[in-house]
Amino acid sequence: MQQRAISAVFIVLPLFAAVALGGPWIALLVVVLVGLGGVEAFRLLRGAGYPALPWLGLALALVVAAALAVDLDTATYPQLIGAPVLLAAVGLVLVGVGAFSRTDPHDGLAAWAATVFGALYVAELGFVARLGLVAPPIPDDAAFAPLGPERAWILVLVFGVWSYDTGAYLVGQQFGRNRFLSHISPSKTLEGLAGGLVATTVVVLVGLLALGQPAWHAALLGPLLGLTAQAGDLAESMLKRAAGAKDSSNLIPGHGGVLDRIDSFLFAAPVVTLYVTALLA
Repeated sequence: MQQRAISAVFIVLPLFAAVALGGPWIALLVVVLVGLGGVEAFRLLRGAGYPALPWLGLALALVVAAALAVDLDTATYPQLIGAPVLLAAVGLVLVGVGAFSRTDPHDGLAAWAATVFGALYVAELGFVARLGLVAPPIPDDAAFAPLGPERAWILVLVFGVWSYDTGAYLVGQQFGRNRFLSHISPSKTLEGLAGGLVATTVVVLVGLLALGQPAWHAALLGPLLGLTAQAGDLAESMLKRAAGAKDSSNLIPGHGGVLDRIDSFLFAAPVVTLYVTALLA
């Protein structure tokens, strides 16, 4: 327990330091986490029998994540507004060419598909930074106004995901009886799912009020955030189970690997970003 607590400090401190500094520091932290998580993801893919091209995939993941995390001046360079999509498309081509080196076409096709999947999977973390870049302004009288939209919205996402994990764990441990998707993760229960969704919705409600946003959005955004966070956790569990691994790595004592810590954000961040840009921006 003491080891886990010490490790947790080293996880939380860089996050809050980056959010406090804002701007390029958030982008830098995201890119570093994508790099570390990408190494683990490609190791798991190869362990599961998918002949990915790890270095090519890692390069693609870093480029796409950086494009998502950097605030491009689209007023001056309007053609760059679709940079992440363009880079992903170019990466698809380059990885396909790289797969030509495999003498067995079936092996080459599997390497192409696994590499592109692994790269885009971990690159989704870039939407954490993208959320801060596209977040709507905060009214001057709102509680979170001093933080600014970038920091405030990223904190709502972070605490929303953490509250789901905490609520699901506590309620599941105490009241969990009915398991679901046990072939992927045996410990998940419907009671834990419900507890996590309630916790996330409450946290999102508080966050939206502090942001000066209409409270009713919490009824939609809270469960949406919680469900996508759970889906991200289950997706990584499926990858680990296919690879026969308990954790993505042992990089963080008591906590597993980087991918184990960011898995929920890989699904939650792009969905929350879409919600905010479509309905709140």
